[in-house]
Amino acid sequence: MASTSRAYALLAVLCGAIFLEGIDISMMGVALPSIRADLGLSTSSLQWVVSAYVLGYGGFVLLGGRAADLLGRRRMFIGWLVVFIAFSGLGGLATEGWMLILARFVTGVAAAFLAPAGLSIITTSFAEGRARDRAVLIYAGAGAGGFSLGMVTGGLLTAADWRWVFFAPVVVATAILLAALPVIPRDPALRPSAGDFDVAGTLTLTGGMMLLVVAVVRAPDVSLPATLGTFAVSLVLLSAFVAVQRRSAAPLIRLGILRSAPLLRANAGALLLIGSFTGFQFIIVLYLQELRGWSEVETGLALAVMGIDAVLAPTLTPKLVERYGTPKVILGGFLFAVAAYAAILPLGADWTFTAMLPAFLLVGISFALAYGPLTIAATDGVDEREQGLASGILTMSFQFGAAIGLAVVTAVVVAATGTSGTPAAALDGFRAGLLVPLASGVTAVALFLTAGTSSRRLEPVGRH
Repeated sequence: MASTSRAYALLAVLCGAIFLEGIDISMMGVALPSIRADLGLSTSSLQWVVSAYVLGYGGFVLLGGRAADLLGRRRMFIGWLVVFIAFSGLGGLATEGWMLILARFVTGVAAAFLAPAGLSIITTSFAEGRARDRAVLIYAGAGAGGFSLGMVTGGLLTAADWRWVFFAPVVVATAILLAALPVIPRDPALRPSAGDFDVAGTLTLTGGMMLLVVAVVRAPDVSLPATLGTFAVSLVLLSAFVAVQRRSAAPLIRLGILRSAPLLRANAGALLLIGSFTGFQFIIVLYLQELRGWSEVETGLALAVMGIDAVLAPTLTPKLVERYGTPKVILGGFLFAVAAYAAILPLGADWTFTAMLPAFLLVGISFALAYGPLTIAATDGVDEREQGLASGILTMSFQFGAAIGLAVVTAVVVAATGTSGTPAAALDGFRAGLLVPLASGVTAVALFLTAGTSSRRLEPVGRH
């Protein structure tokens, strides 16, 4: 970097972008009941407001990382930030459910290009070692802080009008764009060819995952042959993705990397961690606002307790990993998750915040212990040339995990609730849906019980 002040300015801009991404995701969860009431969405349709974003993100993030390397990191960051601004604004103007869902999908695609560009700008602008580690740690903390603050901010904005959940990011993103133009380094001259981009792989992967979510969500409402047919088409597309990767000169995923058992285990853990949390949050927000009549602000403040991970992740977790190694810390995180979901399972019609507080705190602790170490586990032992690929695969697992977890929870809630529409039926549906995060946590515990005890431990310098 040209100077220390310029380095700090660059880091502030990039942290602002990842903060915006975190706050954008968590604000949406609190706003869902108000969106449903205004646009007349069913529970099955409502989950697509979230799933469309994470499918767009997960389906294009690997292509986004490659585009940043081949087309220029500044170009990708600036260009897709403009797309993010435009479609976030269009989401706020939506008058029909499909308009909102489409806007969220494109916003997710924009984030898929923004995030890897921003991270790679950091890793190429700060010298390897203490300076880069500190920058990445601050960057990750900004994302976690955005997610935590978003629950409260989402409640405050939704109390005014749910459309501000879309308009507020437009204002913030525009400020970030104006600040980014003078500080992000110029791209060198690049001449990529069409063969450098695996568009066919991107489309088959995204299409296959989208149809998988459709099959799960629609299962309670359509015939068995229709569900099986959708599953079959999904499998055909995912099989086509594998075939494309084997033949592509520039594949999204070098399939040989998937022979690594630690990498596969970490990605399975990422899918289970985020899938269980997304489904849990979806149920709790509907329970608090639609069954209990809590306001958006009250809901946001209640869920903000889970933001304890933003404090513990950069302070306690590195020390635990340094002492015990990643598998044990990840296992501990999932044990806390199981305890959290078991504690909330007997959810009553009149539970107080005090009764729910232990579960909320345990979820936050589980995230603090599992999220960062899963990132370490997914990239540990991977060749330096494929660190970006390993990170991209992990990000994809996080996003697809959110979509699949939410889809399964939604299908269970809809099936268990039935058509009576009574508060008792709704509560039965919520309780049934909470079994899904619990089962995910138990599965993850079993997975990491077999992980063994050996792993790289963090050095005291450059933690996270």
